[in-house]
Amino acid sequence: MADSSKKSKGTSSEEKPHKCDQCDKRYKHRRTLLYHKRIHSGIHAAECNTCGKRFFHKHNLREHERIHTGEKPYKCNHCDKTFTQRGGLKRHIRGHTGAKPYKCDHCDKYFSDSGHMYSHRRKHTGERPFECDHCGKAFAQTNQLKEHKRIHTGERPYQCKVCGKYFNRGGSTITRHMRTHTGERPYECDLCGRCFNHSGHLTRHKRTVHAKEKHFECSQCGKNFKHIGHLQRHERLHTTETAWVASFEDFSDSLE
Repeated sequence: MADSSKKSKGTSSEEKPHKCDQCDKRYKHRRTLLYHKRIHSGIHAAECNTCGKRFFHKHNLREHERIHTGEKPYKCNHCDKTFTQRGGLKRHIRGHTGAKPYKCDHCDKYFSDSGHMYSHRRKHTGERPFECDHCGKAFAQTNQLKEHKRIHTGERPYQCKVCGKYFNRGGSTITRHMRTHTGERPYECDLCGRCFNHSGHLTRHKRTVHAKEKHFECSQCGKNFKHIGHLQRHERLHTTETAWVASFEDFSDSLE
């Protein structure tokens, strides 16, 4: 259970009275809110001379430029890891200390990062503040919107190092594709032992191949069932019937 004595940041309307009317973020000072609202306005204040990426705030550009220069001025005093951004270092240090100062005001869950807390809260509120300017579809997370937009732009920034194929999503998409090269099949059917490289393929296999099969047989009457739960309910009929017969026989014996 989370420690209720932990300070809950980012959740009090008294501590942070200035709320963005386009997302759920709050700020102590009005000028900070106005600074934040540039994100929603689409107005970019600075552009990277190396890659052309644009930023709403100049300090974000300065931190971004360190990606190109390799500069990492922020060093963890618990280990040797270094960071390009001060915020990255602060989040990393919480991994050492275990600090989780951000509490969801809808449940008792705590977070080490305010962004993770805000993202989590949208599961409760159902809010989808990030809207695609191409089709109007809305998303709860900025990364979901970013991936979605590639459908419209055709951008495919992720490349397989083995065959050179490009993808519009990384992470699990690349992982699944790599299995075509490695031959890995981590998803095994518990009914026949056949293995698959994608969980969806296993689900389809079970539905099309095993859906009509009945693997669970009653030991008393030989009747077969698709699911063990159905078999267990059926077997209780035998138990009830046996008990009734025994009771009837006892009653008959008492009459003699």
